[in-house]
Amino acid sequence: MGLIRRRGEGRGEDSARTRNAPNRLEQRSTRVDWLVVGLGNPGEKYARTRHNVGFEAVALAAERWALPRAKQRYAGLYTDGKTGPQGPRAGVLLPQTFMNDVGRSAGPARGALGVELDRVVAVHDEIDLPFGRVEARLGGGLAGHNGLKSLRAALGGAGFRRIRVGVGRPDSTDPEIVSAWVLGRFSEPRDEVRALVEAAADELERLLLS
Repeated sequence: MGLIRRRGEGRGEDSARTRNAPNRLEQRSTRVDWLVVGLGNPGEKYARTRHNVGFEAVALAAERWALPRAKQRYAGLYTDGKTGPQGPRAGVLLPQTFMNDVGRSAGPARGALGVELDRVVAVHDEIDLPFGRVEARLGGGLAGHNGLKSLRAALGGAGFRRIRVGVGRPDSTDPEIVSAWVLGRFSEPRDEVRALVEAAADELERLLLS
C-alpha cells in the first residue's frame, strides 16, 4: 500500500485540499481502538537507517492489514482500518516532523481519534537491545531516546506502549558516535535486517490482537 511515500510523490489536488482544510479532516476522524506510531525521519536521506526501523516495521504491518494508502494528516502520513477480519481497528501514523518532534504529530492524532494513552503504541529503534531482539513494553524509561521524549511531552505521560526494536549500539558512549550509529544504515546482511523488521511487525500484531 506504499505507506512510506518518497518526497514529492502523490502531491496533487487531494494533497492541496488536505492542507487547506485541516479542521474538516479532524472533525471527520474515525475512532480507532489503537494508534500505532512509527518513529523515524522523513526523506530518502534517512531511509533504511537504524533510526527508521520503526517506520519500516509499521509500514509492513499496514501492508499486511491491506490498509488504504496513507494521506497527509496530523503532520504525518496517516491511514486506518481493521487489522484483520476479527481484529481491532488501528490508526497508523508515520510522523513527518523528524524524530525529535514526533509529538507534534502524535499528540493531535491521539486527541482527534480519542485514543487512551495505553492504547498508543510507539514502534522505535532501541540501542539498548542487541540487533535482532524485539520487546514490547508498557511505559518505562526513555533511555535518552529523543523521539520517546517528544511523545511523552505531547501525550501527557510515558504510559504508552512501545515495541522496542533492537539495533545494537556502537562500542562507545560518545554522543556524536551514537548519533552517527543510529542515523547510519545497517551493516548486517539485508536478509537479517528484513527478518528484524518482520519480527517487529509480528510483535506489533501480537500486541494489538492480544
